[in-house]
Amino acid sequence: METVFISKLKPFLEEISKKSDLYIPVKKAEHWTFNRYNPDEIDEVEFNSIRTCLPVKEFSFPPRELAAAFPEPLEAKQIKPFAVFGLKECDLHSIEILDKVFYEGEFQDPFYIARREKMFIISGDCTQAGQSCFCNLFGGKGFADLGFDLNVSKIKDGFIITEGSQKGKRFIGDNPDLFADAPDTLLAQRDENRARVKKELEEKNADLKFTSKISEIIQGSQDSDVFDIEAQNCIECQACTRVCPTCHCFYLYDTKKPDYFAKMKMWDSCMRMAYAGVAGGANPRKVLGDRIKHRLLHKFVYFLERYGIDMCVGCGRCVDADAGGIDIREVLKKLDEEKKQKKTNQAEIAK
Repeated sequence: METVFISKLKPFLEEISKKSDLYIPVKKAEHWTFNRYNPDEIDEVEFNSIRTCLPVKEFSFPPRELAAAFPEPLEAKQIKPFAVFGLKECDLHSIEILDKVFYEGEFQDPFYIARREKMFIISGDCTQAGQSCFCNLFGGKGFADLGFDLNVSKIKDGFIITEGSQKGKRFIGDNPDLFADAPDTLLAQRDENRARVKKELEEKNADLKFTSKISEIIQGSQDSDVFDIEAQNCIECQACTRVCPTCHCFYLYDTKKPDYFAKMKMWDSCMRMAYAGVAGGANPRKVLGDRIKHRLLHKFVYFLERYGIDMCVGCGRCVDADAGGIDIREVLKKLDEEKKQKKTNQAEIAK
């Protein structure tokens, strides 16, 4: 992969914004959120140390959109090119997961595909591990190796830019005046920063060492009382699924406008009581504890069985957003401890 050096981000981002709409992270209080980039309003762009509080899925899978219309059909070609700066490794993993659902499988969403193909991805290394981050449990390390068009690594006196696709390579080639060579001394700085963040992640999550694979823990805990106990704190705010970068449930409803009919697509949540309801009023998951259990089964068991990868990226957004204070890491620890205790009891009985 080709690597180059820049001293400031603004000229780099200004050039990108000339070709497409550009979204960048902006810090608000303690969190980062995406704003559309306007070079006239920003003197210098701040590099986000960790992932944003809102998920990248909003760009390819909007919270609400028209899915079909009559009499004139909708065309995916109406979607314009855009770029997103500041995505982290966990975000790129989440894109890979949603691609499995909407892009690569038997069902293909033309609007999702159009957005993905017109999206220019500029990722960035994490410069710290957030309190809720646990991506290392799912192979994360705080920096990306693939899945980006360009990647930005912050170093002492500037930034290392790495190309990761033909689109990224073309951008570097088309703008030689923006970049300088990246000598080995600067690459060594980048590698030191990466090693530091990776170690920080491992230290923060040192107590998250399970006796079995997470999928096996969840699969073997379906009779556990932990789900009902956790449900006592849940207020059904659905924030855990809304901010999750990989949750992708949606529902369709018809709407009538003066000159056309349309079918709308809107995010849904398996934590909502009516989610599993069917005609006649039957609902297999009226109990809140059952909905929490189903969410974890989908995330760690069902998706893995179908697509071969976990549906969790360890970004920790659900931990930060949950109004009831439910921490998915603590739930996993409790289930693992319960499983270990069962094993111990069975061994004692066997004696």
